[in-house]
Amino acid sequence: MSAAARFRELHHGRPQGDPLVLPGPWDAASARIFAEAGFPALATPSEGVSASLGHADGECPAEEMFAAVARIVRAVEVPVTADIERGYGMAPAEIAARLGEAGAVGCNLEDSASGTLVEAAAQADFLAAVREALGPEPFLNARVDVYVRGAEEPLKEALARGRAYVEAGADGVYPIMAPPEDLAVLARELPVPVNALARPGGPSPAALAAAGATRVTFGGTLAARVREGVRNLAAGLRAGRDL
Repeated sequence: MSAAARFRELHHGRPQGDPLVLPGPWDAASARIFAEAGFPALATPSEGVSASLGHADGECPAEEMFAAVARIVRAVEVPVTADIERGYGMAPAEIAARLGEAGAVGCNLEDSASGTLVEAAAQADFLAAVREALGPEPFLNARVDVYVRGAEEPLKEALARGRAYVEAGADGVYPIMAPPEDLAVLARELPVPVNALARPGGPSPAALAAAGATRVTFGGTLAARVREGVRNLAAGLRAGRDL
């Protein structure tokens, strides 16, 4: 069975309250640590990878992002899916080719650009073209940004976009920052796995699972926590404290 097929299977047949938890490695070393801890798959975060390469979120060149994903894939034996923002302006065929070259088993594609939601029909057309270029195995996770872009009726808009994206061929829907009560509706109404974001100060992975999330990811927060630890270490060294 291919890595992509294994990854796809991980999303299905899961008991209620047992989501697929996918830590977000930002480099090969962190990927190995998560894999050694027993996680069955990993999901690279664009923000964490960008920061590790010296870029602000959303400003990492595509070449550097795909090269980083490839290094992470090579470092572990578990499947790795990649957050590639909105595809860096690439045509669907190039997106598919770059993911294949990197060894990623799937990707996230978001539906906003420059801080603004893309029109839903245009995004659905884009996702359909990416689906065709990818072929049937890679997992296409459609991020829905209505909760972070100020939609007037975010749940209604998330449902409409989610249905359109599933019709276009998305394997999963990722309504980033949706509250648990809305996740419950989305999980009930959409016929695909729903991805939820776990973040500091927000609902726990267990709470997100109880709401109906099939998959839980962390964005760049794990990388940020490690950077904070390094910051504290540096401050202690500068102050002359022992390790």
